[in-house]
Amino acid sequence: MMAATKRIALGAVATALVAGLAGCSDPGTGAAGPGTGKKAAPGTEERSPAAAPKGAVKLIGDGSTAFTGAQPKLPVATRLKPGQKPPQFVVFSWDGAGEDSQKLFSHFREVAKKYDAKMTYFLSGVYLLPEEKKALYDPPQHSAGRSDIGFNDTEGIRDTLTELRAAWLDGNEIGTHFNGHFCGPDGGVGTWSVDEWKSEIEQAKSFVQNWKTNAPALKAEAPLPFDYDKELVGARTPCLEGQKNMVAAARTMGFRYDSSGIGNQVWPTKKDGLWDLPLQLVPVPGRAFETLSMDYNFMFNQSGTTQGDPDQHAYWGNQMRDGLIQAFNRAYDGNRAPLIIGNHFESWNGGTYMRAVEETIKDVCVRKDVRCVSFRQLADWLDAQDPATLATLGKLKVGQKPKQGWPAFLGAAPGEATGSPVPAGPKGEGGDRSAK
Repeated sequence: MMAATKRIALGAVATALVAGLAGCSDPGTGAAGPGTGKKAAPGTEERSPAAAPKGAVKLIGDGSTAFTGAQPKLPVATRLKPGQKPPQFVVFSWDGAGEDSQKLFSHFREVAKKYDAKMTYFLSGVYLLPEEKKALYDPPQHSAGRSDIGFNDTEGIRDTLTELRAAWLDGNEIGTHFNGHFCGPDGGVGTWSVDEWKSEIEQAKSFVQNWKTNAPALKAEAPLPFDYDKELVGARTPCLEGQKNMVAAARTMGFRYDSSGIGNQVWPTKKDGLWDLPLQLVPVPGRAFETLSMDYNFMFNQSGTTQGDPDQHAYWGNQMRDGLIQAFNRAYDGNRAPLIIGNHFESWNGGTYMRAVEETIKDVCVRKDVRCVSFRQLADWLDAQDPATLATLGKLKVGQKPKQGWPAFLGAAPGEATGSPVPAGPKGEGGDRSAK
């Protein structure tokens, strides 16, 4: 079981963020449900992996990681043809991914397989660092051995490693949520310099690359089947703070994208050299405002606590599910902008948000021309496109469908076509649309 020494205080997060931008803590509980598969959408055909020969494993460092060949079960990113309608991408991502006794990592890994989805798991490095070795973590602006989400125990590390191996072999991405999850003005990640971020990133990588040394009881365990120096290409910062300096550090360290921002459902662009793939403002059915596409934000706006009125749990989960599906539909039937969804392996309000996410996966990932992908796979597809095509797509507003149809819109020169926008939603109670 994951041995966290301290959970994130809701009050502290709320103080630092306008209407609760994002929150992260230790894994929790979830729900289950059936599903079906589907064929690949245009431009994202799945390839057979160029795997290493059987038994060919090149250990790296102390054997905590290894090169085992190309990652299996990845889609091939192909360029849209002139006039071709883009597929609808959806990214389901998980902050601070780790497996504990509630088994949510393993559960959603199986859900992803059932619905032909690939996901991004943002691993917190300290989840591979045992409590007794916590002094190895030297966080910026804090004393050595400090972490606001604690560390782990041997069994928790073993279980998390099992899921990381399987997730990668399933075609999912292992990103990073960094380490100690410090938020707010008192030494939080938003106050860190570029050099401090470089230290945090290096330490996050080190805990993945040296878990056998740090947890000697696990030396007989199989290595993670990837080179983390090459696998790690993106992140989400704690509480969505510190993006500017983190990106400045990360772009020198092999990163290709960042998902620490706040945005609308429009086509992404690069920011400071990385693909900017932010959480997005999505509807809250029955309310006059939008919130970020993350379980924490729905919880914050509904109850303000992880243990709200049990009589409201089902309603709150349905509200999140319906809001995400409304957001999906306005992209799917409109501008086809990728939908970005963030989550935590948590049992907030009786696990209702885990149910909401699973029901959303079941609904959207099996639809025609939909690709539920990881951030890395989305970045691959974006990199494969003609920049002029992406510039044309970027002219579409939230929910805006090309008035003259996709063939004419994407077959014409950039800027020649226009559409009819659908309002993104009014600024209202909750304040999420004006979040800083």
